[in-house]
Amino acid sequence: MRAVVQCVTRASVTVNGGEPRPIGKGIVILLGVGEDDTLEIVPKLAEKCAHLRVFADAEGKLNCSAAELGYSALVISNFTLYGDTRKGKRPSYIRAAKPPLSVDAYELFLAEMQKQGLKEVQHGEFGADMQVELVNDGPTTIMIDTDEWKK
Repeated sequence: MRAVVQCVTRASVTVNGGEPRPIGKGIVILLGVGEDDTLEIVPKLAEKCAHLRVFADAEGKLNCSAAELGYSALVISNFTLYGDTRKGKRPSYIRAAKPPLSVDAYELFLAEMQKQGLKEVQHGEFGADMQVELVNDGPTTIMIDTDEWKK
C-alpha cells in the first residue's frame, strides 16, 4: 500500500457534488492499494499514519503525532498513487488493486483509523468523483510505501 500523509491546518472533501466533509488541524492521507497487497498490513499502516511524529512540539521539533495532539484525519482513496511512468507520457495503473481487494483494504483502513485516538476521521468514497481542498502545514508531506517494509 502507499500513503501520502500531509499535515494540514484544515481540509475537506466534497463527494459527487455533495456537502463538504471538513476537518480542522490534522492529516490528509491519500491511500493507494496495490495488486500484491494483503489486508494484514492495513492495521500497521493505519497505526503508522496516525502516530507519525510530524507536528512540532513546544521546542519546534517534529515530535508529536496527530493522535497524540487530538487532531483529525481525512482519508482519500487514490489509485493513481500506483501510476507507472516508466514508459511514455501516459501513466499505467495496472499495478493498482481492483475490487474487491481495493475496496476491502480502504474500508478496513478507515475502521483501523477510527481506533487510533484521533479527534475524528472524515473520508471520501471509493471510486467517487471527489474534490479535495487543503491548507498544507509546513509543508510536511511523508510518503509511505509498505513494500519498503518488506526489504
